[in-house]
Amino acid sequence: MKESIQTIFNPKSIAIVGATTRPNSVGQAVMRNLTRGEYQGVLYPVHPKLKSIYGVKTYPTLSEIPDSIDLVLIIVKPNLVPALIEEAANKGASGAVIISAGFKEIGGEGAALEKQIQEIAVRHQIRLVGPNCLGVINTDANVRMNASFARIMPRPGNIGFISQSGALCTSVLDYAEGRKIGFSKFISFGNKADVNEIDLLRYLGDDPQTKVICMYLEDLSAGQEFIKVASDISWNKGKPILAVKSGTSSEGARAAASHTGALVGSDSAYDAIFLQSGIQRVEGVNELFHYAMAFSRQPLPKGRRIAIVTNAGGPGIMATDAAIRCGLKLATFSPETEAQLKVHLPPTANIHNPVDVIGDATHERYEIALKTVMMDENVDGAIVLLTPQAMTDILETAKIVPNVAKQVDKPILCSFMGIVDVSEGVAYLESHGIPNYVFPEAASRTMAAMVRFGERLTMGNRILPTLTVQRERASELIAAKLKGETKRYLPEREAAELLGYYDLPLLYSRMAATPADIDAVADQIRFPVAMKVVSRDIVHKVDAGGVKLNITNVEQAKQAFNEIVENGLKFNPEAKIDGVLMQQMAGKGVEVIIGSVHNPKFGPIIMFGLGGTLVEALKDVTFRLAPMFIASADNMIRAIKTFNVLQGVRGNPPSDLLAIRDCILRVSTLVADHPEISELDINPLIVYPEGQGAVVADCRILLKSTTA
Repeated sequence: MKESIQTIFNPKSIAIVGATTRPNSVGQAVMRNLTRGEYQGVLYPVHPKLKSIYGVKTYPTLSEIPDSIDLVLIIVKPNLVPALIEEAANKGASGAVIISAGFKEIGGEGAALEKQIQEIAVRHQIRLVGPNCLGVINTDANVRMNASFARIMPRPGNIGFISQSGALCTSVLDYAEGRKIGFSKFISFGNKADVNEIDLLRYLGDDPQTKVICMYLEDLSAGQEFIKVASDISWNKGKPILAVKSGTSSEGARAAASHTGALVGSDSAYDAIFLQSGIQRVEGVNELFHYAMAFSRQPLPKGRRIAIVTNAGGPGIMATDAAIRCGLKLATFSPETEAQLKVHLPPTANIHNPVDVIGDATHERYEIALKTVMMDENVDGAIVLLTPQAMTDILETAKIVPNVAKQVDKPILCSFMGIVDVSEGVAYLESHGIPNYVFPEAASRTMAAMVRFGERLTMGNRILPTLTVQRERASELIAAKLKGETKRYLPEREAAELLGYYDLPLLYSRMAATPADIDAVADQIRFPVAMKVVSRDIVHKVDAGGVKLNITNVEQAKQAFNEIVENGLKFNPEAKIDGVLMQQMAGKGVEVIIGSVHNPKFGPIIMFGLGGTLVEALKDVTFRLAPMFIASADNMIRAIKTFNVLQGVRGNPPSDLLAIRDCILRVSTLVADHPEISELDINPLIVYPEGQGAVVADCRILLKSTTA
């Protein structure tokens, strides 16, 4: 089936069903684009009445074409498409692009039609792009195929672009032409009845003409498969993938049994998928191409240390501030570098970073400054700023940048600030592979994106953990609890039993069904203890007044038992209360939360953050999909804004990060092994100082039958 995708982009022959000379029609636009673009294969327009279109002989039907066909373009009414796919199969076609609209996007009859063509395509092993798409473009000189109704043929380049939106594609092409950005392949895949973003990623990942992949996505077909394919492209092939994902709202679930269920929003899964795939998520099309120009034209930086060369102090400060905000570091020059700069620059120049060559700088002054700092081993990349002052030789200054770039394997980005005065210099820079940004903040953000990608390529621990667990016993417990039910909340005692099968660190506890049981329990557990209501009908125990802490003796325990039961029944008069859990009090430590929610499309999503009762208010949490690499768990921990709390603040010792990582990986494995776990919260996990471990202080689990 992979060869069929290849055929879609490199067909030796194309039939255009719906080709026409009617002005302002899609059929006319597609035929015109193929002929004017100088498609290198054979065209077969199909029209019931016309003899030729643009000098190319037409055929009344697809079946009457005398030769076999590689690719069929379909631009007809939706109800005619199923029969055309059958005809295409009879002509030996292995690919089809359905530009026609009126399918799943309108629902009802359209959705049924789309399902029908899917079934026909699978039966005949024809790969489909679309329906409801702009088409596909291959700028390769040996193909030159513009099988779309876009207004222009993009110029050749090394950026592959994939978009779920056809309307966005036309704007992107216009933008790219204005910026003189070229593409290797340009693909609008519409409803993805067959070929989806994963198929296209695989193709572009193997395409030698594509150096950078850009994507606009509205949804994903399969999270884990997407991660696998994209990760291979990012880490093994070293190709950057940049993505714009629409629909970034993060509304939480309205009814959730856990903090995780309340916090995981519609966008959290996508953030997790992109992070685990090595994909850079960008804010919009402008930033997408800011990054793409740099990734496609410049080497990756080896580190975060950058130099800034400018002819104006203010822009230098702006670039510096933006660089620091983005996580870059200003390089500290060697004494030899500063000595060189001092010799060649005027006394009023700043020889430290950022280097200010002063407003009257000639191109020679820029050249010696840039070359000197780029040769410094402490510098990983540079941003060159230029403000168009009366004495500035803009074009000559532009010419020195690519000359210096040839001598080093480090990225150089420019910000020749402005539009009109700098236009000639900017044109020279971009025609010689040096990206330019109107303002320095964009250059700093782009350099930071390149650094992040470079760091990801060297990230270790991209392996799944090897854990000893009792998977079968956990399965038996889950099956027993769900027997005859589609949904079941596990009280803490039962939830802890399930966690125990995956060797999560648990506090010693015992159940008291009545106050009379407390004497016997007290002989088995040391005071002080925490006491918690046990009821499948009370999920949020604290809200129900169902938790008492620091109980120090039997008398206090019996009183607490009665108060907990009374509070629980006030909170929910219908609740069935099984008793009270008496649990050893955890020692003082840092409270964190580990949670999971099972997403029906992507599977279990793991959450980590600082824990306690304020977790939903603070929302300082990160997400990943399970199962996850060891490195993903490490990155989750370090990604929260309050990570410094775990590092130790105000005299507190650093927390045991390895213990947290182990717990995250065990929860990840648990929920990946058992899709019946709908929601899970460990809150809090009490984390002790480095080397002293962690312990589960409270947990809740909601089960749902996977067959319901």
